Amino acid sequence: MNNTMKKFGLTVLTAFLGGALALGTYKVVEHQYSSNMSLEDKQKVYFANNPLPPANLSSAGEVDLTVAAAEVTPAVVYIRTTYTNQDNSGQDQMQQLFGDMFGQRAVPQGPQMASGSGVIISPDGYIVTNNHVVEKASKVEVVTNDHRHFTAKVVGTDPNTDLALIKISADNLPIVKFGNSDAVKVGEWVLAVGNPFRLTSTVTAGIVSAKGRGIGIIGSENREQDQMTPFGRMRGQRQSGKQLNTGIESFIQTDAAINPGNSGGALVNANGELIGINSAIASQTGSYEGYGFAIPINLAKKVLGDIEKYGAVKRGYLGVSFKELDEDAANALHIDKNVGLYIDDVAANSGAAQAGLQHGDIITKVNGKTVYESSDLQEPVARLQPGDKINLTVLHDGSERNVSVTLKADAGNLASRTVMNKSAEEMYNKLGASFKPLSADQKAKYHVNSGVVVTQVRPGLLFDDTQIPVGSIITSINKQPVNNSDDISKALANSKKGTLLISGYYPDGGSFNNMFQQGDPGDDQ
Repeated sequence: MNNTMKKFGLTVLTAFLGGALALGTYKVVEHQYSSNMSLEDKQKVYFANNPLPPANLSSAGEVDLTVAAAEVTPAVVYIRTTYTNQDNSGQDQMQQLFGDMFGQRAVPQGPQMASGSGVIISPDGYIVTNNHVVEKASKVEVVTNDHRHFTAKVVGTDPNTDLALIKISADNLPIVKFGNSDAVKVGEWVLAVGNPFRLTSTVTAGIVSAKGRGIGIIGSENREQDQMTPFGRMRGQRQSGKQLNTGIESFIQTDAAINPGNSGGALVNANGELIGINSAIASQTGSYEGYGFAIPINLAKKVLGDIEKYGAVKRGYLGVSFKELDEDAANALHIDKNVGLYIDDVAANSGAAQAGLQHGDIITKVNGKTVYESSDLQEPVARLQPGDKINLTVLHDGSERNVSVTLKADAGNLASRTVMNKSAEEMYNKLGASFKPLSADQKAKYHVNSGVVVTQVRPGLLFDDTQIPVGSIITSINKQPVNNSDDISKALANSKKGTLLISGYYPDGGSFNNMFQQGDPGDDQ
């Protein structure tokens, strides 16, 4: 982070505001969107029927942003959250870190209110916003641009990127088209759309000031905790005298005015395409002072797609901790290189370790692109899943070499893969899913006599090693029929050493058979 940025207090836009949204017109799609379709597939269907109009030039030859504003505004919503006294600790932490936006500390008395913005990204009601807008809320309400009120369900959140996916029960909603944040250029025109200061949907214009910004705010309130980052599990470690921030930051910086209430709103290009989700401002007062930051949509698409499909983010881990190199760091480490990432530590049994990366190596390129700061590695890794490969150029003992690293699942879960010597209940939990019995109608639909429905997926065997989504049917484990959680526990307890076979059907009716190779009892992985 440069010295200019360090001068600013960084304020997360946790907005204690209210307001309604402006009216807008839009075309609707009469297409039925299947629950099995991904968010990106729903976008393709919608915009095949509702193509965006091209960006226009004004009579003076300048870019005309009015078309983009008209297209986007109807799909930006107002979000109001309620917190009980026991549930608003996340908001209290934000205030402790960044200060109350009105310059004074609020005294909790009864339920607390907060608000922000969101962007509709599928016609059947999926909305993206910031994690800090909805975190620990006891109730989430959405007001659409045509003044309809909905109670929203939080589908899932990802504190490491400050993203959340919520859903309302509605159809034929207007949406904002996903753009390509990789193609965004510094200096191009952008619009920020949100609901600041109790105002209805507000559009501000500016340019992209920088890309790949890391500003050290995501995850900072939890630095003392044992957390898994995309580079390994780290507890209270310090870098350059500062504790390691576990957040994934690669912000688009803009001078478009982003104020409290814009959190979770849209950052779009001149074509009206979504290139970022507004998240933070650099400010000493809590109001806009020239710098705003948005999460790039190419990172968000991966996170949101995982949340929709699994209920959580399926993230691949490299397994290293590192320092950014600059002239001072290079001198302190007695090395000539002053660009890249200096590897401090490599986690045992991680993808990085298996690829031969070592303490003291310097990562100079990621997928052929030069690494100048941590975000140049963070964002590419954060877009990948366990089993995906990433290509690194590494400086080792003065010589560069190219290394392909296969990312692994959460290193903190590796030990939990050994389930043979655990109780049945513990083994059931380590599977990483919640279930409910199959109904008679579902048994008839799939022509089976046994089975359970996957109702939630979390880190564990099922989550890390399969593509089995929520809504799937598990009919047997190691060929033993299962009808409830007790059957699952018994099947796991009776499973043969090192092997677990799960059989069933995907929500679309396709069958699956997934086999796992478990570790030996007592393995230290």
